[in-house]
Amino acid sequence: MKIYTQRLENKTFDDNVESIELNFDTRQKSRFRATLKDRSDIGADLPRTGILRSGSFIATEAGEILRVDAKAEKLMQVSSNSSFDLLKAAYHLGNRHVPLMLTPEALYFEPDHVLAEMIIGLGLAVSEVEHPFEPESGAYAQHQHDHRLSPIKALHHVGH
Repeated sequence: MKIYTQRLENKTFDDNVESIELNFDTRQKSRFRATLKDRSDIGADLPRTGILRSGSFIATEAGEILRVDAKAEKLMQVSSNSSFDLLKAAYHLGNRHVPLMLTPEALYFEPDHVLAEMIIGLGLAVSEVEHPFEPESGAYAQHQHDHRLSPIKALHHVGH
């Protein structure tokens, strides 16, 4: 079994690199086992320096590289025709320290019926969807480049 022990930060590789889809829970762990598409098992024993974001790369001691992608998983999607209502929902969810993914059109969080009822009570639509989960890392986390809009740009974009 291949054991991946290194995070390759700020690197890009060609599309021929092998990849694996992992859910958010697994991508938060520094140690895990997983199965590749060819059904071979791998292990990870990574430094504890944050979560693996979709598009991250990890490597073995021998230099074998693996791209980690976010796997679609069951999430609650919050949507509204009003950017202000979406902002208000983000405030209330953030106030409860819920891992939250922000996009210009919707908010996503892990299934929780109590939180869903709260959001519905605020007048927003909540639905269960399958979607990759990339929650915000927090204001004090090290910035990692991704291809989504920043929260400020996303809010500005929603208003237009």
